[in-house]
Amino acid sequence: MSRISYVFILMFVLMAISSQTAWAQDGLDTGDNAWILTSSALVLLMTPGLAFFYGGMSSVKNINNMIMMVFLCMCLASVQWVFWGYSLSFSEGNWMIGGLSTVGLHGITPESLSGTISEYTFVAFQATFAIITVGLILGAVEGRMKFGACALFIPLWATAVYDPVCHWVWGGGWAGNIGILDFAGGTVVHINSGAAALALCLVLGRRKAANIRPPANVPMIALGAGLLWFGWFGFNAGSELAADGRAAFAWVVTNTCTATAAFTWVVCEWLHRGKPTLLGLASGAVAGLVAITPASGFVGPLGSIQIGIMAGVGCYFASVKMKAALGYDDALDVVGVHGIGGTIGAFATGLYCTKMVMGPDGVDGFFIGWGAEGITQLGKQCIGFLSTWAYAFVATLAVAYVVKATVGLRTTEEQENTGLDLALHGEAGYCLETAPVGNLKS
Repeated sequence: MSRISYVFILMFVLMAISSQTAWAQDGLDTGDNAWILTSSALVLLMTPGLAFFYGGMSSVKNINNMIMMVFLCMCLASVQWVFWGYSLSFSEGNWMIGGLSTVGLHGITPESLSGTISEYTFVAFQATFAIITVGLILGAVEGRMKFGACALFIPLWATAVYDPVCHWVWGGGWAGNIGILDFAGGTVVHINSGAAALALCLVLGRRKAANIRPPANVPMIALGAGLLWFGWFGFNAGSELAADGRAAFAWVVTNTCTATAAFTWVVCEWLHRGKPTLLGLASGAVAGLVAITPASGFVGPLGSIQIGIMAGVGCYFASVKMKAALGYDDALDVVGVHGIGGTIGAFATGLYCTKMVMGPDGVDGFFIGWGAEGITQLGKQCIGFLSTWAYAFVATLAVAYVVKATVGLRTTEEQENTGLDLALHGEAGYCLETAPVGNLKS
């Protein structure tokens, strides 16, 4: 044989060895596993991004407190997820909630699989969703929630609200079984957190007018929004749970919708208030990310543009007009961006979902097929988001009153006037040399 033949034989042997290595664990696709591990890291990065986003929008005297509360979610929700959150969400249970068979991740080994990936990879990926969902709520209560109350609220809310809704949609519960579509968390993450934010800020009450300040650091807001936009590709494209063409499709429609919504928000702001702002651009981007989340694995590029327009207009006026009309004090517009944005996305999924993306077993939405199939799917989507709004709102009220009755929920008027950075943590998120003398307490 010629040397070239030997080279080809050697290449074939190496490829065979490589293939055996890649599939050494029967059923594990190392490409899928690597992509979902990467997506898990991307989604986890979104929580520090959210901390910067919320911190920049907070009053100058509450920056550190807001960032700390969001980071606290990473600590407490991570531990809750391992102890019982994952089991309640994804183990076999009933139509409403999972069981306790995997409490403490019992019985899950390095060889356990979830589809083509390690089950531990799936645990990690889903943990990042639980973490950021609780963090999203806290923007509504800027400047007036006790830090101890926050520490108790996080695991209680994750258990009573997040885990059941997650099970409904993704863990074998009723919503998934009747065909409600939520690719990456429009109901589970965004409507859930938006409804909870509304309930929590109503229980806490309004801030004094003197304590409602302009955003402390707009460039920090832009940095946070950029990190959220970056990490969201793991959020949506990772939700395919495979490194395939549909994941790439989710990446493209996520970026397209986000860009459309950001520009649409700025146009609305420009026409309504006379000037475009960086805060508006960042807020519009987040609104687009929220709205495309439930639809990202189901709609085409043109559908994503239309969802982006809907999100830009709808979330802008929800944050500016609806909040003022209803009178609730949602400090950082969690209800307007996440609650309304998630609702727009869940509804629009029923309008624009298409078999072109979902495959022959999928559904053509109302604006795609113009038939009974689309009307039926639209009805299912409405059932999904209305049920989530109702359950999350009522259950959060219950959790909030439990916290209020045990450790107390709201900070004192003196603490709020001083600022929670100094009053609760003894450190300021701004230069002490420029702080008011009355706030420099030993």
